[in-house]
Amino acid sequence: MPAPAPRRFHVETLGCPKNAVDSDKVVASLLADGMVAAEGVGDADLVVVNTCAFVESARRESIEVALALADAKRPGAKLVVTGCLAERYGGELAAAMPEADAVVGFGGAGELAQVVLRRRPSGVRDLLELPRPAPRAPWAYLKVAEGCDRACAFCAIPSFRGAQRSRPPDRVEAEARSLVERGARELVLVAQDLAWYGRDAGEPGALVPLLHRLDALAPLGLDRIRLLYLYPSEVRDPLVATMLELPTVVPYFDLSLQHAAAPLLRRMRRWGSGDRFLEVIGRIRAERPGAAFRSSFIVGFPGETEADHQELLGFLEAARLDWAGFFPFSKEEGTPAAALGDEVPGDIAAERLRECSEVQDPITAAARAALVGRTVDVLVDSAGDGAAVGRTYREAPEIDGVVRVAGAPGASWSPGALVRATVTGAAGPDLEARA
Repeated sequence: MPAPAPRRFHVETLGCPKNAVDSDKVVASLLADGMVAAEGVGDADLVVVNTCAFVESARRESIEVALALADAKRPGAKLVVTGCLAERYGGELAAAMPEADAVVGFGGAGELAQVVLRRRPSGVRDLLELPRPAPRAPWAYLKVAEGCDRACAFCAIPSFRGAQRSRPPDRVEAEARSLVERGARELVLVAQDLAWYGRDAGEPGALVPLLHRLDALAPLGLDRIRLLYLYPSEVRDPLVATMLELPTVVPYFDLSLQHAAAPLLRRMRRWGSGDRFLEVIGRIRAERPGAAFRSSFIVGFPGETEADHQELLGFLEAARLDWAGFFPFSKEEGTPAAALGDEVPGDIAAERLRECSEVQDPITAAARAALVGRTVDVLVDSAGDGAAVGRTYREAPEIDGVVRVAGAPGASWSPGALVRATVTGAAGPDLEARA
């Protein structure tokens, strides 16, 4: 009698890179449980949607995708809604979405395991403790902590992700080693507050020794370590010196700035000012002129005046960031900002968003055009006949531009190769190059 066919699963991921890591943990657990990945949602016995709840637009997208998956799944298949939306709204979401067979957050990995697994991992209380599958690309996100201890007025993440929980460095190193041994040439470190790694364990500054431990994986094939989401007050020595000294750590600074007007930053319950941020950026550029910078900014926060907005525009002109994202303020239930009043009208916020882009877009374009004629090292993400698509250290995966490399006829590269190329042109955020 033939063995029954293995159960099949489909996992849909929304939101940030940290959610991508969570989905990887779920996939690895399902594979270990004897399931196999389905070709599509219509072939799956189990459909898992990992949702985002950061802002209203993300919540709306998560619900729309979950309902679309409910319609697309085959009869008898189970739909499990998990992630931040399930963490934040739990029973309310379950009551409002009868299409879901289960709504369960990631906060208790054991509870999630009860819903989706037949063989439940013993003693696992946190999703961070679960294993990872082999990376699907020559890079991988590596989550080093969960939760956040800060109290930014606009952010609800601590209310459903909890206080910061840093992973022990030996476990981070073990996961990193496993990813590198299975093909990851670049590790992208993520957390809600990456620079505060270790502080909750009584070891402030623990990110520096962790970077040294990960840098030691270079002989195994690790070429790059990239850091995402650095709170600006922590971007100082010894962290900056370490980032600029270690050969695998790329000089890519993703600074969580949010605005430049000091009074508005105080209303946001954030540190800094435009002048302080320029000092941080200037010190790094003095040591490493080729360093790349990214940040994101909230436009239309309650109480933002026209003077505040003009200060932000002036900061963008002065900072010359390589990459910047701009987002309208989202009034999040339960956050201090939701009760501030003095809201910025939607049409004014939209106009300010447009003006920010009008200032930043030419700056990004000029930074890309300045690379024409330069020789760069490109990590290949995908390749075809005589061509490849990849990134230099200046481009983070999935959020920045890419480099399209052409080679001689018949040239052949595989994902993970490092290609030396000369930049021949710039097209928006992307670069054209020839090997």
